[in-house]
Amino acid sequence: MLRSVTLPQLYLALLIGCVTVLVSIAAIRATHRLGLPALLVFLGVGILLGEGVVGIEFEDFELAQVIGTFALALILIEGGLSTRWNTISAQLAPASVLATCGVVVSVLVTAVGTHYLLGFSWQFSLVIGAVIGSTDAAAVFSELRGVGLPKRLSGLIEAESGLNDAPAMILVLAFASAAGLPSAGNLIGTLIWQLAAGASIGLAVGLAGAWLLRRLALPVSGLYPLAVFSLGVAAFAAAGALDASGLIAAYLAALVLGNSHLPHRAATQSFATGLGWIAQLGMFVMLGMLASPAGLLDAVVPALVIGAVLTLAARPISVALCLLPFRRPWREQVFVSWAGLRGAVPIVLATIPHSTRLEGAQSLWEIVFILVAVYTLLQGPPMAWLARRLRLDDPGAVREIDIEIAPLDAIDGEVLTATVPKGSGLAGLRLFELRLPEGSVIAAVVREERLFVPEVGERLRSGDQLMVVTPPRLREATEQRLTALMRAGRLARWLGENGRS
Repeated sequence: MLRSVTLPQLYLALLIGCVTVLVSIAAIRATHRLGLPALLVFLGVGILLGEGVVGIEFEDFELAQVIGTFALALILIEGGLSTRWNTISAQLAPASVLATCGVVVSVLVTAVGTHYLLGFSWQFSLVIGAVIGSTDAAAVFSELRGVGLPKRLSGLIEAESGLNDAPAMILVLAFASAAGLPSAGNLIGTLIWQLAAGASIGLAVGLAGAWLLRRLALPVSGLYPLAVFSLGVAAFAAAGALDASGLIAAYLAALVLGNSHLPHRAATQSFATGLGWIAQLGMFVMLGMLASPAGLLDAVVPALVIGAVLTLAARPISVALCLLPFRRPWREQVFVSWAGLRGAVPIVLATIPHSTRLEGAQSLWEIVFILVAVYTLLQGPPMAWLARRLRLDDPGAVREIDIEIAPLDAIDGEVLTATVPKGSGLAGLRLFELRLPEGSVIAAVVREERLFVPEVGERLRSGDQLMVVTPPRLREATEQRLTALMRAGRLARWLGENGRS
């Protein structure tokens, strides 16, 4: 039965929530300059709000598991929508191996180290290995945005972090059972079913949703982001209802939708980014409130030992074995190993043993909490430095051109808005050199907050916003031509650049 909530209680809860959000945002602003990860700020706010300081009581680990899992789905939807297919398409094979076999290897190596170095039982060691076995999508996406990496390397790391949460959760649920460890056959069968069914549902929802949204002319542009995000959540819920992996379903559905050239893509991405930040903030603050400062002190030593095993042995071994067939350079392997950041995912997964009544569940949660906080601080800030030392950074690399789409129902056309990136091949071109598909025209240019209709000899500048009117049948060709010019300039066709990948 739901307990009734009075209006004064609602007002107080909303006030506390909004103040928490604003304080967290202000803290992020301050710590960003120091290169500190955002999750540490959120966890710190949660600890301050908890029993140890402010005194808000929250000890419901099962509720935290439910809320945390849903928040993870929202974060993965945001990650899928922001991931460009041409960045990860060539990396799906190695990323999939890392996300499945790599997680298993990492879990086993971590469990062996935990058992023999700390004397924990095999079940406890396997559970903690599974809990910290996957990288965290939110942490990885956040840190990679500040590092200029080659497309194939960033695509590998992003795809792995989006795909490996599901196998880790399956392993935790299997190992944390009060009935004991499952047989190898049952475990493999569960993994195959949940991953295959979850992936199929996610792809089906994404493709069907993209097909539908392309044919709907919604009356308000703000409905498009809401529809896209609802489809991602629907994939998560449908897969979970069928005992499949909702996390992988949500990520793949969002990945398909984010790369389907839907109307108002930029608005959808902005909406997803904001909702993803709210999910991260709420989840980390909630997890911080579960922590007891006094209890965390006893977990420091085992957390440091297990974290060292994971960072210095388990992760490098899993990366080396999984990337062996793909002949990746040793520099890339070192960076991929170091970039295996842990964040909210392990802390959320560490709440599962509480619901299964596993012996030592509280101790396990405290160990994971300390491990994530310490090793995120150690691994996150040096990533840009490490990329430079390994000669992997590419700070001058031009990323993808951001093209927004808005439908024009009256003339069966669409307006594409594209901003000329700094240092791209578009900067310096005259309008007649664009040679867009016949039927697509540059209707206007916005430059320094001034809108004007350009002459054919007008030279484009960095920061110009182009407004291109095109019929739907030419939209893809127009986008590809603009992308090709952005990458290779006026010699795009001669250099074989087509803007497709």
